[in-house]
Amino acid sequence: MQLRMFAMPMALMLLLCLACNNARLKTPATEAKDEFLSRQPANDAVAADSTAVAVDNEDRQPQIGGQHPQKNNPPIPAPAGNPDWDKKIVRTADLNVEVKNFRIFTDQLRKTVRSSGGYIAQEQQTQSVYKIENTVTIKVPVDRFEEALGQIVSDSDRLIGKKISSEDVTLQIIDTRSRLEAKKEVRERYLELLKQAKNMKDILSVQNEINEIQEQMEAASGRIAYLGHSAAFSTINLDFYQVLDAGAQEEPSSSFFQKIKGALQSGWDWCSSVVLGLISLWPLGIVIGLGWMWVRRWRTRKPVMPQPQKG
Repeated sequence: MQLRMFAMPMALMLLLCLACNNARLKTPATEAKDEFLSRQPANDAVAADSTAVAVDNEDRQPQIGGQHPQKNNPPIPAPAGNPDWDKKIVRTADLNVEVKNFRIFTDQLRKTVRSSGGYIAQEQQTQSVYKIENTVTIKVPVDRFEEALGQIVSDSDRLIGKKISSEDVTLQIIDTRSRLEAKKEVRERYLELLKQAKNMKDILSVQNEINEIQEQMEAASGRIAYLGHSAAFSTINLDFYQVLDAGAQEEPSSSFFQKIKGALQSGWDWCSSVVLGLISLWPLGIVIGLGWMWVRRWRTRKPVMPQPQKG
């Protein structure tokens, strides 16, 4: 009996020591793991709640025609830009080049213009003792402008001058189109008045107004076509030449005193021409002199009639 009473406290003390020993052996990593495992169910619950909310929001989105807008309906295309506001740029280039072989460069120039889809609008060729020169106006599509310009410069032997200018004619085209539409509306009103005219005077008056408006409309249409063509085709003003005789330099422009000297020389040449012309008419002068002498002699030989005496 006394042994049992002594063993019970000993067993309690042994259990207490084991519990303290397990508490000391628990590391911080183990504590973090236990904490993570204790919180994991809560996180899963939050994730499940978020998924449910997302599904619920998706179901509550507005539907068009009983279909979901994001799943079945195609995206709405962006509105197209106003074609009237497309840029219309008129580009012009002025080139002055020197070539060594005029004929070869001319043939190559024509090939370049044809390959670029352009044409030669104007051409003027001059030749002197010093050089042979050609002035050409070329029209090329605006998208081939840079290519054609670079090809012409590369085919030449020396670039003397180059100038490129641009002009925006977009507003001019838009303004002319607006005026044209306004003229069309006015013409329609005059046509209605023409139907209501009752006498010839009113008919002629309204018809004159219609004819004037029609002329203005045709002028506006021509202006639009001209600006559109100028914007679609760029212009290259090319001046190229070949020196034929470098020793025969062209005469420089004369000064004011040189012009005076030239005028005096021209006047003297004119006077000399007049004097020489008069001298060349000496046979006519001799004939006139002989005729005058004969007339005077004839007058002196004419007999004088006697005067009758009075009674």
